[in-house]
Amino acid sequence: MPFAQIYLLEGRTEEQKRAVIEKVTAALVEALGAPQQNVRVWIHDMPKENWGIGGQTAKDLGR
Repeated sequence: MPFAQIYLLEGRTEEQKRAVIEKVTAALVEALGAPQQNVRVWIHDMPKENWGIGGQTAKDLGR
């Protein structure tokens, strides 16, 4: 059973997340020949203050 974890900064819409799940699932089905119903995709919505870039939080950088 393929399992994909995707880390994103918070703020994406439900529609965007749905598209990520659909496209990642399709890619794993195509690349691995896995049955679609066996693919799992987990999106981690990360708060911007919990994501560091170059020694600063993404929030402090205005991302």
